Amino acid sequence: NTIIMNILLITLFFQLTHWSAAFVKSPVAYNKQLVISSPLRIATNNVVEDELAVRKKELLNLLGRNNDSLEEGGVVDPVLCDPVTKEPLRIVSKISGPILFGESKGKLVEMQSSSNKYSGSSETFFNLLNPIDESESAAENQSLLQQASRQLSPFIPPPLRSVLSFAGIDESYIPMRDLFTSPTVSYAYERGWRQGFAQAGFPGAEREFVMATEYFAPALQDEDNVVVDMSCATGLFTRRFAAKDAYARVLGCDYSESMLTECRRRLKEQNLPESLKKTHLDLVQLDVGQIPMKDSSIDVLHAGAAMHCWPDLDGAISEIHRVLKPGGRYFATTFLSTYFSTLNRNNDESTPVTQMAFQNFESTDRLKELLVRNGFDSDKTFLEVLGNACVVIRCEK
Repeated sequence: NTIIMNILLITLFFQLTHWSAAFVKSPVAYNKQLVISSPLRIATNNVVEDELAVRKKELLNLLGRNNDSLEEGGVVDPVLCDPVTKEPLRIVSKISGPILFGESKGKLVEMQSSSNKYSGSSETFFNLLNPIDESESAAENQSLLQQASRQLSPFIPPPLRSVLSFAGIDESYIPMRDLFTSPTVSYAYERGWRQGFAQAGFPGAEREFVMATEYFAPALQDEDNVVVDMSCATGLFTRRFAAKDAYARVLGCDYSESMLTECRRRLKEQNLPESLKKTHLDLVQLDVGQIPMKDSSIDVLHAGAAMHCWPDLDGAISEIHRVLKPGGRYFATTFLSTYFSTLNRNNDESTPVTQMAFQNFESTDRLKELLVRNGFDSDKTFLEVLGNACVVIRCEK
């Protein structure tokens, strides 16, 4: 009897070793091979299913989704898409191996279409501006001189910018857009820069937020509504939309990594999004001329003091019109060109728009023409001027 008992124990030991090795190597594949024929195997099967459920829940939580539809290859984002091809994006966890007992190594993800891969994290932002280049071993580093020169370029008259070519300033640098990639500008934005807009007639963040939310209200009746704060900068309005905790999803979007970094820091200071009960909040790095969002996928879009910084205005407005749902609304503020007369006085008709400090909007008529030719109905497009140079735009799709 002792011999038989020892043989049984040895056999059970090797069987358990086999099961453990198979589970660590491939918990998903092993789960499919399990044949439930004993209490021990039932328990093992339940552990595998529990850990898969944990991973599934993490992916769904990244998107603020409450349903249980996990498609093969990851979770399909209901709004975000490949900025170039407009294909759906699948959110795939970058964590290797099983998430044992609910513990994970972070919230890094890959966002994949059939053409491109993008990286991101719910702790920082999703980078839908630059696809992952797996052939690059490291990003190219710029010298301090190059960085400083690029940040000063918007304030240098175009004829003199060629002098800076030795520092790496070329035609790919677009002052009105790339100025805001500077950490210095990101730091200063809510420390005096934005407040200075009052001189042009801007109503201030609190009043503009009230104006925007009042205009948006009729378009936000669906439970799964989506609010986009485009060119969100440091999150002056993103924080307000999120803190209201009245919308299903808020997306703060900007071209600048340094702006999004500062935005995330300020969100954390207000315990956002941890304190929210309803609203799911994400930050996205993107180009407004190639918005990585599906057709007719968002309810409202806000762009505060932003349009004068968009190099491709027709591309941006047509993209905004594309992503809004029928009945969706666009609220924006921007400057008339008189506010930038000093900065742009050295430009002439031969100066490329991409080398100007900011866009020149001579009148509300020009702005309305821009909006209408890119899809918005003239009868549903309204502009007003506050003070001497602040334009408020309201459009409905």
